[in-house]
Amino acid sequence: MPFREINSKMVEATVVPGQRMYSQRGAMLAYRGDVSFTPNIQGGQGGVMSMIGRRVANEATPLMTVEGNGTVMFGHGGHHIQVINLAGDTLYVEADRLLAFDGTLQQGTMFMGSQGGVMGMVRGQVTGQGLFTTTLKGHGAVAVMAHGGVIELPIVPGREVHVDPQAYVAHHGDVRNKLSTALGWRDMVGRGSGEAFQLELSGSGAVYVQASEEKL
Repeated sequence: MPFREINSKMVEATVVPGQRMYSQRGAMLAYRGDVSFTPNIQGGQGGVMSMIGRRVANEATPLMTVEGNGTVMFGHGGHHIQVINLAGDTLYVEADRLLAFDGTLQQGTMFMGSQGGVMGMVRGQVTGQGLFTTTLKGHGAVAVMAHGGVIELPIVPGREVHVDPQAYVAHHGDVRNKLSTALGWRDMVGRGSGEAFQLELSGSGAVYVQASEEKL
């Protein structure tokens, strides 16, 4: 179910009978046709265990199930929206950044680690607590939110990409994460003080970076 970008902060999706999609609650701006919106208590395609995992992780972002026959416009908080199309691979994204996504995608959670949540990795380094991130896998489209616009940076073998974790939005593909401290790194570029973290991504895929260090 592809999204049509109306502008940088609004997208439109076509809903057809027999198919469903999920959106963050409060993300619907307007719709045409016979479309219904119901609270989702099953955690999407990931089912109840996915929902439990997200609640344990304190990432139980409320979702709505969208069904019917018509078109729906989505946006939230004036945030910039990036549409990501998946072709059988897995998208790793923090739950609160999800605006809407195809119901055909399998939703799950993954524990913080080599393929865990980036912000969770940062918090885990600081607090020693492990956290989860949301995964979406399959063929379909995902609309994610960000501050100040998004750029897609390709990740190719032999050429690592280094990202400020605060600017990280999502990534997909066969990508490995490595979080390290870099003393003085932020001071050198004029941001923050003390210990700084930088995220090194390697492998094959893409990472999405926002033009801001603000949280949603």
